[in-house]
Amino acid sequence: MKIFFSTLILMLVLFTVEAQDRLTGETFTTRSEILARNGIAATSQPLATQVALDILKQGGSAIDAAIAANAMLGLVEPASCGIGGDIFAIVWSAKDQKLYGLNGSGRAPKSLSIEYFMDKGMKNVPLYGPLPVSVPGCVDGWFQLHEKFGKLPMKEILKPAINYGREGFPVSEVIAYEMASNYDGLKDQPGFAETYMPHGRPPLKGEVFKNPDLATTYEHIAKNGRDAFYKGSIAKTIDAFMKKHNGFLSYDDLASHTSNWVDPVSVNYRGYDVWELPPNGQGTAALQMLNILEGFDIAAMGFGSPEYLHVLTEAKKLAYEDRAKFFADPEFNKIPLEALLSDTYTAKRIDLIDIDKAAETYPAGDMDIETGNTTYLTVADKEGNMVSFIQSIYSEFASGMVPDQLGFVLQNRGQMFNVQDKSHANALEPNKRPFHTIIPAFITKDGKPWLSFGLMGGAVQPQGHAQIVVNLVDFGMNLQEAGDAPRMRHRGSSQPTGSKMTDGGTLYLESGFDSKTLRELNKKGHRIGFGVGMYGGYQAIGVDLENKVYYGASESRKDGQAAGY
Repeated sequence: MKIFFSTLILMLVLFTVEAQDRLTGETFTTRSEILARNGIAATSQPLATQVALDILKQGGSAIDAAIAANAMLGLVEPASCGIGGDIFAIVWSAKDQKLYGLNGSGRAPKSLSIEYFMDKGMKNVPLYGPLPVSVPGCVDGWFQLHEKFGKLPMKEILKPAINYGREGFPVSEVIAYEMASNYDGLKDQPGFAETYMPHGRPPLKGEVFKNPDLATTYEHIAKNGRDAFYKGSIAKTIDAFMKKHNGFLSYDDLASHTSNWVDPVSVNYRGYDVWELPPNGQGTAALQMLNILEGFDIAAMGFGSPEYLHVLTEAKKLAYEDRAKFFADPEFNKIPLEALLSDTYTAKRIDLIDIDKAAETYPAGDMDIETGNTTYLTVADKEGNMVSFIQSIYSEFASGMVPDQLGFVLQNRGQMFNVQDKSHANALEPNKRPFHTIIPAFITKDGKPWLSFGLMGGAVQPQGHAQIVVNLVDFGMNLQEAGDAPRMRHRGSSQPTGSKMTDGGTLYLESGFDSKTLRELNKKGHRIGFGVGMYGGYQAIGVDLENKVYYGASESRKDGQAAGY
């Protein structure tokens, strides 16, 4: 726990962390961590954080509070998440002293095949409309988690979001920006304008927004359970809506949906066990990056140095080639996870890195066998339970399709299928889960909980996870500093949807890295880019078991808040 106790003087002597504002691009200094003994919640919207704390104070578990916060986020952050999307979670059970993983992602419609797209000459699944819609897994995920770890009744857990849906809430700054950013391409989708454009436009910062349809939907779920969504009136409404608009998602697809409990996978990074969920998510890419980075003296290179950023970028490129080739639904493919994470394979990948030159292309492993909008939250309770929880509808406002009077948008996760190559691991098949970008993470030390964390934002997530771990372990930052420090994001890698990297891609850097670093990276052959709002959003809760104290962090790239009691 030493990294959580760096003093202010030491921080000022060793480094100054500057982060980039999520809207203006200006830099700002980091703030303190949140400390509490009984419980902490960290989400991307303060009202959701407060709802989670209220549930904890009522005697709810960390899972109860996470579900309540997620329901609230589906209301207050609708461009990023909602019950029309999917869910993944890693749970530390204090009773069992172990981690549990839940894959709550939905599958492709049974009536939709790759031939539909090939016959029409379509190289990709469209972003909007009925074709990218897959089964929403969120609500079933809630109930699976609640059955195993919940304490309060679902009526109490969903009550705050129901009340806010009817009474309204003031739209916060970043969320107002996100709601307005893409609505031109969405406003003509069925049901979208009626739900999300009450004045003929998206709500502005500070305007009070209501969603009584979503409140009613939550009430049905609270009263009648998960079957209200998958077999009851909600399922029937979705079925009729999709038929009306020439979609493929059906009542039978919803009624047959199930989540899966899975075993998290891990690598040890300099004494810390970093845990992710296995595919169809991309968490293994973060583990591969950490395996590669462990082969270098990162601490000696220094934070923000051209040497570190070069190695980090090349590690990302290597891991993402395997991500593009292998990561898919494990029920349809044999995925060589053990080989991908092995020391032998890692050594071979490290040998491909030229320390002085950026690669234009890398091969994926040869073995037998990036849009994205998300919300991440984490909660810890007084019993010691912790949950790393991520939920998404994929891109901003997803498919744009809002079923009649239900108050939520259907996800467009099916856009991540490969529809060019039938032999590809991620090729579209009926009832198959698509490649997924959303990944929760967890770190244990000597078999005990140490950190629950995540970083939302599509393809940036494995890159962000690796940077957070390095910031904590190699550079000695505390939880808040690790999230606020400037980040890199590399774009242009090969993708599970079929595209190939041939030109080395582009390395995007936040403000906060000095000009000398940029020049040196350019000399190594990196194409440098700049952008705002593309580096993800981070939340974390660490635990000091000796003093029985939680540490919370929520960065300022979002509207988020970490709070405890």
